Amino acid sequence: MRTIDIAENGIYMNFEISENKRIRLLHFAATPLSTPDLTEYENSGFRLLELALSGYDRPEERHGLKYTVTSPGYRLEYSGYKDYRTDAGRKIEIFSEDEESGIYVSSHYQFYDGISVIRCSSTVENKGSESQCLEYISSFNLNGIEKEGLLKADEKMRLMIPHNSWQREFQWKSYSLDDLGMAQCQPDLKQRSSKAVHISNTGNWSTKEFLPMGYLENTETGGSLFWQIEHNGSWHWEISDQTGHLYLQLSGPSENESHWFKNLHSGEKFVSVPAVVGVSCKGFDESMGELTNYRRAIRRRNPDNEKLGIIFNDYMNCLWADPTTEKEMPLIAAAADLGCEYYCIDAGWYDEGDWWDSVGEWQPSDERFPGGIKEVIDFIRSKGMIPGLWLELEVMGIHCKKAKEVSADWFFHRHGKKVYDRSRFQLDFRNPEVREYASSVIRRLVEEYGVGYIKMDYNIEPGIGTEINADSVGDGLLEHERAYLGWLDSLFVKYPELIIENCSSGGLRIDYALLSRLSIQSTSDQEDFLRYATIAANSPTGVTPEQAAVWSYPLVPGDDEEVIFNMVNALLLRVHQSGNILNLDQKGKDLVKEALDYYKNIRPAIKEALPFWPLGLSSFHDTWTCLGLKTGDVSYVAVWKRDAGEDRCLLPLEHLKGKEQIVRCVYPADGDCRFSWNSGMGTLSVELPGIYSARLFEIRSKS
Repeated sequence: MRTIDIAENGIYMNFEISENKRIRLLHFAATPLSTPDLTEYENSGFRLLELALSGYDRPEERHGLKYTVTSPGYRLEYSGYKDYRTDAGRKIEIFSEDEESGIYVSSHYQFYDGISVIRCSSTVENKGSESQCLEYISSFNLNGIEKEGLLKADEKMRLMIPHNSWQREFQWKSYSLDDLGMAQCQPDLKQRSSKAVHISNTGNWSTKEFLPMGYLENTETGGSLFWQIEHNGSWHWEISDQTGHLYLQLSGPSENESHWFKNLHSGEKFVSVPAVVGVSCKGFDESMGELTNYRRAIRRRNPDNEKLGIIFNDYMNCLWADPTTEKEMPLIAAAADLGCEYYCIDAGWYDEGDWWDSVGEWQPSDERFPGGIKEVIDFIRSKGMIPGLWLELEVMGIHCKKAKEVSADWFFHRHGKKVYDRSRFQLDFRNPEVREYASSVIRRLVEEYGVGYIKMDYNIEPGIGTEINADSVGDGLLEHERAYLGWLDSLFVKYPELIIENCSSGGLRIDYALLSRLSIQSTSDQEDFLRYATIAANSPTGVTPEQAAVWSYPLVPGDDEEVIFNMVNALLLRVHQSGNILNLDQKGKDLVKEALDYYKNIRPAIKEALPFWPLGLSSFHDTWTCLGLKTGDVSYVAVWKRDAGEDRCLLPLEHLKGKEQIVRCVYPADGDCRFSWNSGMGTLSVELPGIYSARLFEIRSKS
């Protein structure tokens, strides 16, 4: 036996190469391998990857549709490895091959200096003379995820799954394996059921049911694994049992879940969807901090994430997609007076009346803007703000004139028919004419109108994919998604200062395939500011704080506490101001301006801060909710109270325990609240007034 042992950035990895040239990943954790004497029975498990081709037998025992004992994955032979450095950090490549099929695989593990994560992918190449049909390829595969400690998996493993949907984003739930139907059912070394905990997305809305993430903790040892799949379409991860252990497997699209397969002709390659996996022994908050550092490291460098400009958008509880020159002009002036720096005209600027099923030409409506939309855009500029417009470039309405003029291969097709969803067609970005048309729209908006901000929305789900020029409908979808990402890359080469917000009915595409490129993410379309507090508090789990756009929309009529609550929702993230600001009373306007002025003071810290949750992650039914950001010797803590019978809450701040601190309620500066810091216990006691209220605290070291 030969081993490859790696210790890097707090990650311990151990590979084993057997005498028959099988390579196994024995260990991936925040602590060194403590059980090297794995039994002979386990030799059939712990594979580096799983790979399935059509027409190959699976001779070893497996149950159900789990991705174990894939063929020829089970018999891949080790053929070498590379260990070198890139600009990001250390990189390991491991090579394996199957002589019969002619398939060669390189498994990539990219480390990032100072961050306890790796980015993984697999490249499959057909070096044989015959075509092969690829049905599945893992990007990461780890068996033995429960092996540390003495307790049984049922007693010590907790899995956190981030549920996600329209107006219900970032809803993490914690489960035991028993809760999910994965209780131990056989003696330890024979556990091999047909059940898997599998979380998938199929389609172009990448996060319509779940974020492409997960968190697994061993409560006996304190060790944890966390992961994200970086893809803007179909993806899959699963946890199940094999060879007496539990495994975690991450991938992009698959044939079983998402109607994907790929024909690899002789000489062709396929690269899997990348996945990121990290380790920690300090709990959930620490893990999310590592992901935050990683997300910042891989994100496109852009001025917007350095400046964190304040956005006014005229949609939410404001114009509701019904803009006109008459309505916009006073709103623009009011937004400028409050200190906003971007002004985005949301949906409706391109047509009069009911525009939903006619979008696609993106020409401004003369009826809405009699003097032309450039008159309004120039007025935004004159007020010192960057002008923005709403777009939904990936679709055309069924009544769009241009949709009738272009060729059929502009659109997704299945069973010989165009794919419809919500009275719209899905454009296919593999088509160079589609990409050129989309580029021409951006060119007109930027170069003719002077737009510097685009809210890029996406409001349909075209399903499993397209059959045109594709091996499978899932293959068509995957290549479309990659073409769309490539188009975005080309856009930023030409317009590096352009700011693009990622929006999909709020947060239905919160993924780092897109967010490594786009600087802002719409977190939700939630219309209730009380519920929005939960979404805002949880949003740093899925996106960096400086990318998490949160609506603040004071209503009319409403009281001062409502205005404050709305502003606290956004102050530790990315302010997306809206609401009927024209009709707020003077005290309400003063409270909005006070919040925005304070935000400008702390935003240099926000872009470097790491999140923490003193009360744990929030649920909609929670009375008290809390989000903290920490950076250097300063911590910021947002506290919300909803429908509280109890006016007091105790906030544990473990990282400040035993430290003398200066605590201030910084927003509102003269708000009604009481608080007390206990350094010995590391707790902040807070008393807030009313049925609902919110406050922002600044906690600074005395030294």
